[in-house]
Amino acid sequence: MAQTFTFELVSPEKVVLSGEAEQVLLPGSEGDMTVLPGHAPLISTLRPGVVDVVLGGAKSRVFVRQAFAQVDPERVTVLAEKAYDVAELTGATLAAELSKAEGDLAAAKDDEARRVAHQAIDSLSRLKA
Repeated sequence: MAQTFTFELVSPEKVVLSGEAEQVLLPGSEGDMTVLPGHAPLISTLRPGVVDVVLGGAKSRVFVRQAFAQVDPERVTVLAEKAYDVAELTGATLAAELSKAEGDLAAAKDDEARRVAHQAIDSLSRLKA
């Protein structure tokens, strides 16, 4: 059996995804990162994007917005303000999130806020396509 680690992705509403993972691909604020069992500890903010998780050989995809990850050798925890299972995303939900991201871009007061809004728009546009 492959080595695994405990994975949990949580939003304020619920535990979105939980289980023994073989690997996780995170959209880190400074670039994508793959986490495998025994990974060095770290805490990172995540840019808006898709978290890919391999649980029991099956791949799950979750779109996160305003999130951070805590990684330890035996555990990965992702806390997200918003999280949507990509397989369950509807056109209406995507349109609403895209509209919110465009509103965030229009209201952005600094370069960092504009960068995050652009990342959300890019990621959501790719999901919508």
